[in-house]
Amino acid sequence: MLPTPDNRPNARGSMTDSVMEHVRTSIVEGSMAPGEWYSVYRLADELEISRSPVRDALLRLEEIGVIRFAKNRGFQLVPTTPEDVAQIFSIRAALEIPAAGRAAQSKTDDQADRITELRQAMDTAAVDSNEKEFFDRDQDLHAVILDAAGMDRAREMVNKLRVSTRMLGASTSQGLRTLEDISKEHEPIIVAVLGGDTKAARDAMDRHLAATGRLLVQQALSRSGDERDATTLWDQLTAGYFGETSSG
Repeated sequence: MLPTPDNRPNARGSMTDSVMEHVRTSIVEGSMAPGEWYSVYRLADELEISRSPVRDALLRLEEIGVIRFAKNRGFQLVPTTPEDVAQIFSIRAALEIPAAGRAAQSKTDDQADRITELRQAMDTAAVDSNEKEFFDRDQDLHAVILDAAGMDRAREMVNKLRVSTRMLGASTSQGLRTLEDISKEHEPIIVAVLGGDTKAARDAMDRHLAATGRLLVQQALSRSGDERDATTLWDQLTAGYFGETSSG
């Protein structure tokens, strides 16, 4: 059961977010799985809320490719394939690698302060093993870097791509590396951006996205029982997107 929404203007939006988080948790815990059909009405009854926020949440999930609807059948989860993961990270690389370099030169003092705050918040969440808080602040950090680069539209695109991987339970914190490891991986990006080093910022973002993407491809292969080599597949699917940073 989710909290009952109140009469505040953003209450329905908050309820929609709560429904999305419920679906994500269900996927991670295994109580919802690709291939099964689920009812909007049954989900609303299960959560003891009206159907409107459930529909809103599911429409958002459909928009980012997490679920598909079928007339008179309900909705299904869309499985994440290794190819999906590689494509998502190739898109992110095309946007975020140059953005990191640009942010190193164009960030404002307020954005620099926000980056420092987020670094501290991520470290705290990692120590506390608070995964939701950690990845929320991780997303905020990437968003600030894109903002600092003047790439507002890219920020929205990247946020949707991140949600699509997280919603299907794709997380490198699931036995592949710790939150502390992920936090440390961001450190070279932060240092380079704050220090105004364009090339180092690009290179650090390249390494971070590639490391995360490779692990998620490995995870997707393992979940599907696919015996292909993760490194070879990653290199084939992302050729030209990583390891191509310039000296600019």
